[in-house]
Amino acid sequence: MKAAPVLAIVVPCYREEETLPVTAPVLGNLLRGMMEDGMVSPESYICFVNDGSRDGTWTEILRLQEESPVYRGINLSRNFGHQSALMAGLLTAEADVYVSIDADLQDDEQKIREMVQLYLEGKDIVYGCRDKRDTDTWFKRTTALMFYSLRAWMGCDTIRNHADYRLMSRRAVDELRRFGEVNLYLRGVVPLLGFPHGYVYYDRKERKQGESKYPLMKMLRFAWNGVVNFSEFPLLCVVWAGAVSLAVSLILILWTLMQWSAGHTVPGWTSTVLVIALFGSLQFIFTGVLGLYIAKIFKETKRRPLYIVQDDCTPHRH
Repeated sequence: MKAAPVLAIVVPCYREEETLPVTAPVLGNLLRGMMEDGMVSPESYICFVNDGSRDGTWTEILRLQEESPVYRGINLSRNFGHQSALMAGLLTAEADVYVSIDADLQDDEQKIREMVQLYLEGKDIVYGCRDKRDTDTWFKRTTALMFYSLRAWMGCDTIRNHADYRLMSRRAVDELRRFGEVNLYLRGVVPLLGFPHGYVYYDRKERKQGESKYPLMKMLRFAWNGVVNFSEFPLLCVVWAGAVSLAVSLILILWTLMQWSAGHTVPGWTSTVLVIALFGSLQFIFTGVLGLYIAKIFKETKRRPLYIVQDDCTPHRH
C-alpha cells in the first residue's frame, strides 16, 4: 500500500457558470471526506480548467478559490476544446495522482474513492466504465456501440463504454506528456501507455444543469479522430475499393469488346454516364479520405501548442 497521495481532480469547464455552484460543493465534500479518512493527502485539491468560456465560468472559479483552498483554477486564453483542456489540467497541475471528470457530474463521482483505492493497490490507470447506457437516446446508444465495435475490428485498443472519467498516476501522466500529439484522442492514447490498470463500473446519471457541449457534428468529428488517429484501415479501404473498381472496369471493357466483335450495338450514353458517375464519385471519396489524412499530418508538422494557459492558480512543486 502507498502513502496517502496528493490527488488533483481535473474538471474541464466550458460555459459551466450554472453547473459549477452545484458541482463544486459535491466534489469538495467528497474530497474533504477522503482527506479525513486518510485516503488522500490534505494538500489534495480540485482543479477547474476554464476552456475559454465567454460566460461567467472563470469568475465563478475565482469565487470558489476565495471560498476554500480545496478549489483551484486554470484559465486558458481561448477555447481549445475538451481534450486540450483536459491535457492542460493534467500537465499543469502538480499531484501524485489525477482523476478527470466532467463538470456536469453525470459520471458517478463517488467512484473516485474506488479509483484511489485501486491506485493504492498498485494500479497506474483506472478506467471509469458505464454499466449500461439506459440514459442515452436510441441513436446515441446504437452509434456508440457501433463505434466501439468498429475500433475493435480495426485492431485499436478500445475500452468499451469509457469516456474521459479515469484515474492516472503521476508516472502515467509523465509518459503521456511524451506523446505530444496535436490531433488528440485521449481515449485511444491512454491505453497505449500499458501500465497496470483497473476498472470501476457505474450508472451514468442524467444531466441536471447546463447543456451538452457535444452536438452531433462535434461527436462525429471526435469519432473520426478516434478512427484515423490510430489506424490506417480507412486507407486500406481506399486501396481495396480501388482494386474492386479496377476489376469492374476490366469486366466492362471485356464485355464491350465482346459486344463489338459480335456486331451488337454498344449501349448508349446512359450506361457511359452511369459508369463515369460511379467511378467519378469513388475518386472524390478516395481523394477526400487521403486529404483528411494529409490535413492531420499538416497539423502535426506545425507543432502548435495544444493549449495556452493565461492564468494558473494551481500549486507547484519546488
